[in-house]
Amino acid sequence: MDSAASPPRANDRSPTITEIEAIAAVAYETIPTVLRARIDNVAIQVVDFPDDDTCRDMGLETPFDLLGLYQGVDLPHRSISDPPREPDVIFLYRRPMIDFWAENEMTLGELVRHVLIHEIGHHFGFSDADMDALERQN
Repeated sequence: MDSAASPPRANDRSPTITEIEAIAAVAYETIPTVLRARIDNVAIQVVDFPDDDTCRDMGLETPFDLLGLYQGVDLPHRSISDPPREPDVIFLYRRPMIDFWAENEMTLGELVRHVLIHEIGHHFGFSDADMDALERQN
């Protein structure tokens, strides 16, 4: 991912939700087309933190422990006979990502892409190895 898609670390403010959304849009375009065609019904939302229910359900010690979350029914577990349901959502958590970014060497664009690919992988029911291979594709 082009480092130009990330605000500089020396900036005196944290990237906004809108800026993270723009970075996620660029990262989304790098996902292989064959996968993007099957996630067109998955919404991507950037919010500051996971909500209290998510933190409790996942047993998080702190909301900073979660960078992203896929919420929905992954493709391998769907059936034609399933009743209609809410759209699937990938949440990207801005504040935890910013903290992670500040403590690591990757660009914010690389981090957002990494989290996005990991959550898309959950939509497909991929293993961690599958997600790693997907992440290496450009």
